[in-house]
Amino acid sequence: MTQSTRHLQATDAGIARAAAFLDAGQTVAFPTETVYGLGADARNGTAVAAIYAAKGRPAFNPLIVHLADAATAQNLVWWSADAQILADAFWPGPLTLVLPLRDGHGLSSLVTAGLQTVGLRVPAGVAAGALLRAFDAPVAAPSANPSGRISPTTADHVMAGLSGKIAAVLDGGPCTVGVESTIVGWQNDAPVLLRAGGVPSEAVEAALGRPLQTPDSNEITAPGQLSSHYAPRSSVRLNAAQAQEDEVLLGFGPIDGTLNLSPTSDLAKAAANLFDHLHKLDATGQPIAVAPIPHHGLGAAINDRLARAAATRDQPPPTG
Repeated sequence: MTQSTRHLQATDAGIARAAAFLDAGQTVAFPTETVYGLGADARNGTAVAAIYAAKGRPAFNPLIVHLADAATAQNLVWWSADAQILADAFWPGPLTLVLPLRDGHGLSSLVTAGLQTVGLRVPAGVAAGALLRAFDAPVAAPSANPSGRISPTTADHVMAGLSGKIAAVLDGGPCTVGVESTIVGWQNDAPVLLRAGGVPSEAVEAALGRPLQTPDSNEITAPGQLSSHYAPRSSVRLNAAQAQEDEVLLGFGPIDGTLNLSPTSDLAKAAANLFDHLHKLDATGQPIAVAPIPHHGLGAAINDRLARAAATRDQPPPTG
């Protein structure tokens, strides 16, 4: 069903209107430091279902819950010493913690896709914090784009993909980090890197004083673990030194192209430019070749997104 999507500015009035939409069970896109999220009341199953409907998102892929502060997180999950260390170091910021749910947490089961854990984060950014404080409740919010497509880093990206499918977008300008949050969970009390993202894994390891492990199974335990995700409509070829005749080239550093993520090889600038450049190249309708990206720091998150963009599209698992 098509609806009118309001384009709200991140003023006091716009934030109040966005919070009222959330309170009424509507979906609202809002800016964080990573990407724009598509938010809904995480306690309201009907509202959360509207996220899945708007995005066309697989029901087996869980959602991250966004909170105004760490104290709210402790009411929802079993909090640990490691969680406190990471919250103190990186919240507000681009880090999601996957922790076991408390009894009586009140979140919709659609948020966790049936898991007994939930991903939580306190986002940075003036508009995100103001909206979460105004709404004063947990907000489930995956990236505000059609499922599997390029994540949005501006309000215009949101409108291009979801206009007519959501109640509003709160416009706080372009996102500063440009890739989704790092996701950390725990298995047998060991910290596990579930997704590379806006906080380099090296920084997480330094804060904890021990290395991050890799997951011991291929099960989906957190958002962003589908092998095909963040995908343009055009095909993507990685580690290209140059474009083939029919391709456009996404360059990096000395390998120039139609667009360059960072001519100076700055990985932070490359991360901030990633989705916007992919949007622009996808609009050409041509296959996309991508120059090699160093696999350290934020480069790991960039390569993670690019590998998912280049992967064969996932299918939902069989039911029954």
